[in-house]
Amino acid sequence: MKELEIRRQINHIMWGFIFVGLIYYDLITPLMIFILIVVFLIGSSISKKVKIPVVYWFLTKFDRPDDIKTFPGKGAWFYLIGVFLAMILFPKDITMASILILALGDAIAPMVGEYGNIKHPFSEKKFLEGTIAGALVAFIGALLFVKHYEAALAAIIAMIIEGIDLRLGRQPINDNIVIPVVAGGVIWLIRLIIQFFP
Repeated sequence: MKELEIRRQINHIMWGFIFVGLIYYDLITPLMIFILIVVFLIGSSISKKVKIPVVYWFLTKFDRPDDIKTFPGKGAWFYLIGVFLAMILFPKDITMASILILALGDAIAPMVGEYGNIKHPFSEKKFLEGTIAGALVAFIGALLFVKHYEAALAAIIAMIIEGIDLRLGRQPINDNIVIPVVAGGVIWLIRLIIQFFP
């Protein structure tokens, strides 16, 4: 795996834990995340034309070259949207579990998948070894905040969905949005089912 991709995945994990810490101690709100989303979008638009000193350094260290040209900070922007959606859709414990499933599962899957041999049935680029490793690590992370069966089902289903190349028309749907929404939705649904069928 290229050095850039390793840096990206480590960054992915680090920001997951940062956001979970901020949410856990009630230091960040959905409104604050929404403002960050808007600021990032404005900054991205400016960065396409101007090399903002500190911002450009971060982009060269963590962004893919194609994204720097077309949508600087694309991954971070979608990451913020995923965190925002989890915060407004789910209770605090589900939100934190969902973010860790995103941070850990989505980072570990490509790192392990790089050495995989079994092709993912729903993707031309991904491997089942990566999906399994991502689900396992995501499950361990989610266990910090939700019950073991909730963590297991959410991690497995979210990582299966991550392996599918989802599209909205011709546009691919970013994993940073899909994973926390799917993971949180699974846990929420489990609790709903248990509530009605105890």
